[in-house]
Amino acid sequence: MPRTLLTADSHFGHKSVLSPRFNNQRPFASIDAHDEALIAAWNAVVRPDDIVWHLGDFAHKCSPNHAASVFSRLRGKKFLVRGNHDQGLGDRLPWDGPVVDVMRVQVQDPGMVAPQQVWISHYAHRVWPGMHRGHLHLYGHSHGSLPGSRNSLDVGVDCWEWAPVRLTDIQQRLAETSAVCPMVPDQSA
Repeated sequence: MPRTLLTADSHFGHKSVLSPRFNNQRPFASIDAHDEALIAAWNAVVRPDDIVWHLGDFAHKCSPNHAASVFSRLRGKKFLVRGNHDQGLGDRLPWDGPVVDVMRVQVQDPGMVAPQQVWISHYAHRVWPGMHRGHLHLYGHSHGSLPGSRNSLDVGVDCWEWAPVRLTDIQQRLAETSAVCPMVPDQSA
């Protein structure tokens, strides 16, 4: 049975994501090292038949060939919720379904007692459909700078050791804290 994983804000090929102006300065010496680390992290947790929802900003300011090359190396059936940097590059890749702006998905992974409804978007919402019925909201865009809540959380790579994350891990973090997701430690020292 395939599992469902979620991620956001990989920014493949985007050299500026390594600059100090981003909240979570990424600890990579170059964009090539960044991209290779994120590809390795993705493939370490994603099986070929898994479903991966990428919640925006897949690649930015790189060539279409680079974005396609990275895309082809990533395991799983990949779906995109469009982010602010996906127009004209990320949204032209061969995703396994139509590119959407928001989506309600039902996740029923192995070992789950009941399916979980999840509202996914690149952007955080203060309210969303089904929030009062236990539906979760998962988002990206904020690079770990926006506090989560008891049923809403950033699934961007800055918060999850550069890799897509399973719903069971998200639910565990939601149960533990509603604080800002951990910032990336400075590994340059």
